[in-house]
Order: sequence, then structure tokens, then C-alpha cells
Amino acid sequence: MASNSDLPWVNELAPSQCALVVIDMQNDFCAPGGYIDQVMGKDVSGAAAVVPVIAELVQRARQAGVRVVWVGSDYSTEKIPASMRRKLALRGITAECCKPGTWGSEWFGVQPQAGEAIVIKHNYAGFTGTALGSVLQDLGVRTLVFTGVQTQVCVESTVREAHAMGYTAVVARDAVGSHSPVLHEASLTNIQFLFGEVCAAGDIAAAWQAA
Repeated sequence: MASNSDLPWVNELAPSQCALVVIDMQNDFCAPGGYIDQVMGKDVSGAAAVVPVIAELVQRARQAGVRVVWVGSDYSTEKIPASMRRKLALRGITAECCKPGTWGSEWFGVQPQAGEAIVIKHNYAGFTGTALGSVLQDLGVRTLVFTGVQTQVCVESTVREAHAMGYTAVVARDAVGSHSPVLHEASLTNIQFLFGEVCAAGDIAAAWQAA
């Protein structure tokens, strides 16, 4: 675990100015038998591996008074942008991911409590075309801690947007997962380089507790 001197920005994790964002922890992205597993043919074990870490961080956030915001997906064909439909068509994919009312859209391993904000997106980026910006504005937060899947897709896309909007973006490296270890590591390196901060979930929880 890092010391405060290793995290010079640790004061930006004060619970009063911080929100924990959980991205795409849904069966279609994370579970055996889901879309990523069955349709895309990718290894989902990386998603299952981060569930205990995310669950612990969510619990610690609630205890510290940090607001928890849940971002999920609905990639129904008629709702996704033409650019996503094009790529799927080139792969010959007609199955829909996280369609409302299906098992695939349900939360995987962790789930919201009553009163916690839920934002549903129809593309890879959490802010575009959603209410996420207004939700966070209403909460009055300035620092966003990111968890969830996939590191190099929806997590990084949303981190980039958060950075462009002026938020401090912090990624809990052991609370984000991917079907590709190589792309996971590359994404974390890129985020640390330009778009935010990367540290262990335990360091974030410790900062909340200390505050």
C-alpha cells in the first residue's frame, strides 16, 4: 500500500468531493454465458476477478459517505450509434448486448443500493448521450474514482471524457478488468500518463477512512 507521500494528490480523494463510479458490471460483459463470452469469444475471467475488490470498495465508499454512481449499458440495436452498428455488421454479429429485461443486462457480482444513481449508456463513453454529467453536477463532486469493465473500452472512454470536463479521474487498478491483459495494462499506462491517476483500491479506501 502506498503512503500519502507516494500519492501527492491524496487530498483530492476527500469523501465530500468524491464519487465512486462503477462501470458495466453486468452479466453480458462479465459472466460465463454472456455476450462477451459467447458472442465475442473473449475470456471473462478478468471481470470476475475484480468483483471482490469492487464490492469492498463500494462498501468502504458507503461507510465513508462517498456517493456511488452506477453506469450500465443498453446496446440494443436501435439505440447504439451507427458507428457501433457498422463494426458489428462487419463481424456478422446480430446479437444484442445488455438488452433491457434480459439476464445479460442484470448486475454481476455487485449491485446498487436504493437511492444510488444509475445511468444507462448506449455507447462506450459514460457521459455522451447520458445524464451522467448532470448527476455528478448535482452531487457537487470534483474527483471520480473509476471501477468496472472493460479497462481499455468503456472505462478509458469515460475517464477521457471526465478529464476533458475537468474532473480528477482516479482509476483503481485492481478494480478494473479486461478480457485482454495487454490492453488492460496499456490503458492504465496511458491513463496515468495523461488522463488521470492510477493506484490500488486499498489506497483509495485508506484515504477515505483517514478523512
